[in-house]
Amino acid sequence: MKKIFIAALFLGTLFSSNAIFAQTETSGRTEYRQTHTKSTELKHTKLKVNFDYAKEQMNGEEWLTASPHFYPSDSLILDAKAMLIHEVALDKNGAKTPLKYAYKDDMLRITLDKTYTRNQDYTVYIKYTARPNEVKDKGSAAITDAKGLYFVNAQGKDADKPTQIWTQGETEASSAWFPTIDKPNQKTTQEIYMTVPDKYVTLSNGLMKSSVKEGNGLRTDHWVMDKKHAPYLFFMGVGDYAVVKDKWRNIPVDYYVEKEYEAYAKQIFGNTPEMLEFFSKKLNYDYPWSKYAQITARDYVSGAMENTTAVLHQESAQQKPGDLIDENRWEDVISHELFHHWFGDLVTTESWSNLTVNESFANYSEYLWNEYKYGKDFADYTLMKAAEGYFRDPSNVTKDLVRFNYHHKEDMFDAVSYNKGGSILHMLRNYLGDEAFWAGMHDYLKTNEYGTGEAHQFRLSLEKVSGKDLNWFFNQWYFNSGHPKVSYTTTFEPVKKEVKITVSQDQLGGNFQFPLALDIYENGKPARKNVWVSAKDKNVFTFPVSKNPDFINLNADGVLLGEFTGEKTSEQYFAQYSNSKEFLSRYKAVEHAAENKGANPAALKILVAALKDSNFRIRMKALSGLDLSKPDQAKAALATVEKMASEDPKTLVQAAAISALAKTKDKKYLPVFEKGMNAVSNAVKGSSLSGIAAVDPSKVATLASSIDLDGASEDLIAELLPIIVKNKIEKQMPAIASTAAFYPFLKFQNPELGAAAEDGYNWIMSSDNLKATENVTKILTQVKGQLGNNPQAKMMIVQILKEGLAKKMAVLKANPASPTINQQIDLINKTIEAYK
Repeated sequence: MKKIFIAALFLGTLFSSNAIFAQTETSGRTEYRQTHTKSTELKHTKLKVNFDYAKEQMNGEEWLTASPHFYPSDSLILDAKAMLIHEVALDKNGAKTPLKYAYKDDMLRITLDKTYTRNQDYTVYIKYTARPNEVKDKGSAAITDAKGLYFVNAQGKDADKPTQIWTQGETEASSAWFPTIDKPNQKTTQEIYMTVPDKYVTLSNGLMKSSVKEGNGLRTDHWVMDKKHAPYLFFMGVGDYAVVKDKWRNIPVDYYVEKEYEAYAKQIFGNTPEMLEFFSKKLNYDYPWSKYAQITARDYVSGAMENTTAVLHQESAQQKPGDLIDENRWEDVISHELFHHWFGDLVTTESWSNLTVNESFANYSEYLWNEYKYGKDFADYTLMKAAEGYFRDPSNVTKDLVRFNYHHKEDMFDAVSYNKGGSILHMLRNYLGDEAFWAGMHDYLKTNEYGTGEAHQFRLSLEKVSGKDLNWFFNQWYFNSGHPKVSYTTTFEPVKKEVKITVSQDQLGGNFQFPLALDIYENGKPARKNVWVSAKDKNVFTFPVSKNPDFINLNADGVLLGEFTGEKTSEQYFAQYSNSKEFLSRYKAVEHAAENKGANPAALKILVAALKDSNFRIRMKALSGLDLSKPDQAKAALATVEKMASEDPKTLVQAAAISALAKTKDKKYLPVFEKGMNAVSNAVKGSSLSGIAAVDPSKVATLASSIDLDGASEDLIAELLPIIVKNKIEKQMPAIASTAAFYPFLKFQNPELGAAAEDGYNWIMSSDNLKATENVTKILTQVKGQLGNNPQAKMMIVQILKEGLAKKMAVLKANPASPTINQQIDLINKTIEAYK
């Protein structure tokens, strides 16, 4: 699963820096979570289902073949959430014999006809009704709902939303739509007969074996998955989709998108065949399943899900040319879910405590794909952002990567299992070397294929291949918490021409051992030294030098996950930027320069040099750091920035250059901004509109409606929100709603943007705009699970909802004949109710 924290932009900094909101995901009681004891071995799951759209329920029949796992047994205990159980019987070649059963507390306890041994299979027949809206389980920060089966616009009342059905099994929600043993250490083959209106297409795991018209406008599709996988990976999808066909070798690769996006499906998902080839070759293990399909869903409860052969993506995956020309924001997610088909689907975590063997690998796949496709610099940006995500929440430092004590299983879906785990794999790869690392990955897959895995099994495979003892590595990185906090001091001995570098660790919870890359700078030039830091407070290293070094660059290769301190002057950062080939070292220098450009000429020199960096993210960082209204900065950089605004090969950089020119508020750039409004790129359009707002505000109202902000990036919305609100661009009201809803939190981080967002929120609540109100209530409902036990944050949201409700009531009073205002009031009331 690729989790998407909805409120990351708005809440991340706030929660980590404001004590009144600080609360860990694992707050509350924790206890030891043992791996589920297997008393039954699932073998095959056969389902026949049809859907009641009016009631939002599913009618199901199940034939479940199983046997005792080891010890003889005369019973079968299944998870079955919020169901109506109509019949339970033993099925022998089609002949059914009723069985006694008890159904209570979402558990179906079946008494078999006799005691079976582990070599004896039996098949139980269950007729039932799934009622997902009756499920009591709630969502979490990672997966915001847990009812397993979802009907979207089931009665077709919303003209702007398609009718869809989709399922979400992780962590243990598949048992909301079919009785099963809903644990990750169970595996079963499957087949599903889905009867649906003939106008819809279906998707499930495996291959479609038949499609039969039933009359009355119905059709039954038969999907078969002939290789076993975990119940949480079962999937059904139904809707009015365009199916775009692709292929890898002889395996079907299909993209299910809303018809509006059919023409862009291959722009969004089209790298999938190349990803399949790349990962298959790197792992020396060909993609092991019969097909690979990807489908989008409205109102999805997380980011994306690796259902075996049938990946589900939230609607944000669907992008149009104006977004895709800037960047495919969903490409990392696409690689993430694909890599799960080896790490998670083929070899599945034994328990949620060992989630790292699913999610850390999938997280690291984003780096691997970017490195292969776009180069190491591009991938290192991915790694840097992942590390920042881990560091953002101080509570992460207290969590082991593998942990058997947690409050709720979905607490495991955090920046430790994902971000930190991916960074750990990068360190492991660099320590072992590529050949041993990939051979160990292959051995782990072959040894445990179609079964389950734990971190120790991964360690054993790497040790088997490399011959190295890796207990030290796994003990400190997998079975312990935290990370190194590293600093250094130097002592120069002029007679010996030696420098002693003392590397210190000062983190709580014990010392780490690790390889460390040091760059020793003399006369502005680096000399790379690779040292081994032992697990002690201080390590001393001595190196020959010609003079007292200018400075030391710790973690010069950017591999080690840690915090590094060491004061550097702007001149030293300039030397680091100019002479380092590593992305992180260059980026950190530009970061420093952006903060210090007014204080030191060397900082400005870094920004000017970085405008020509080979990495577009560094060029963007340099542009955002410039203030061309200042004469010294304009003199040094203006000509270059003017050229970049139209000629840089990356549209995101062009947009950043236009934004830099807009800061001058010089009317001579009006033609540049007006030309930018005709660009395909939404980023260029957005920056150009900001420029026009700065130099000729009278033109904004006419031009602002021309940008398609449906699904636009958070950065673009944040840039345009003040302009849209100030000029009351009605068409764009729904686009800014999800950001405006967080105005109390934005005011802590960015008072100016927060004030504009507050005005935007009040504008929405004082207007009769159903779509905008829907977007506000949807985002605030979804974010509830991400607030954990933060009473102040929840209270703040309830308060703004009540204030919004009062404004909507005033709108109703002024316009009682409105066809939608009562619907908006109902949405706000339901959202307030959700917070009780």
